Amino acid sequence: MPQPNTKDDGPRHVAIIMDGNGRWATQRGRPRLFGHQAGARRVREIVEACPDLGVDYLTVFAFSTENWKRTQSEVAGLMNLFRRYITREAKALKANDVCVRFIGDRVRLDAKLVAMMDELEALTANCRTVNLTIAINYGGRDEVARATKRLARDVAEGRLSPEDVDEETLPKYLDTCVLPDPDLVIRTSGEARISNFLLWQSAYSEYEFIDTLWPDFTADEFRSVVGGFGTRERRFGAVVA
Repeated sequence: MPQPNTKDDGPRHVAIIMDGNGRWATQRGRPRLFGHQAGARRVREIVEACPDLGVDYLTVFAFSTENWKRTQSEVAGLMNLFRRYITREAKALKANDVCVRFIGDRVRLDAKLVAMMDELEALTANCRTVNLTIAINYGGRDEVARATKRLARDVAEGRLSPEDVDEETLPKYLDTCVLPDPDLVIRTSGEARISNFLLWQSAYSEYEFIDTLWPDFTADEFRSVVGGFGTRERRFGAVVA
């Protein structure tokens, strides 16, 4: 279990539910994809702000397992946007020493996009300044279900004893097995729900629900939210004197 922190501690791992792109575009009389494009540009600014804030890990929710329910044109536009983002940002991410990982079920994604994701992960594998994790076709329940299947397979094939399965075991099978749990989860756009994001990992996370729509969420506002984290006492069920 995580250990209680002092009020001076900042978040090492921040996760963001990047919500509000569609509404931002609609308010401007533009198609929803215009908002997604603006939101993608905002990611770079937030990533660049992380080192000075002591944020080593940034995880962003880009596309959920539920987002397939959107119109075919919006989904196709988002997939094209992901490909363009990788093409446009790869060199900058490498130059800025950003290690990129993708989490989520890749089976439903098209082969070209998956190949580009693999290439970007390989290109940035040795980067250390910021660890950027992008959740695509990700859902917390889906992740736990997939992890449980892998765990059950290991038990069935004798690689793991049922008696050894506990709350320390399952995380080793999650998509985020190499990441620390998020200290702070931010959701933009004024919605106060977690939308199936990092369900297991955020058990002890602090949450901040921001009214700002994602394309308007600046690095200055990010700094303000991260700075406010230090005023919280995280006890994890313990009593802090």
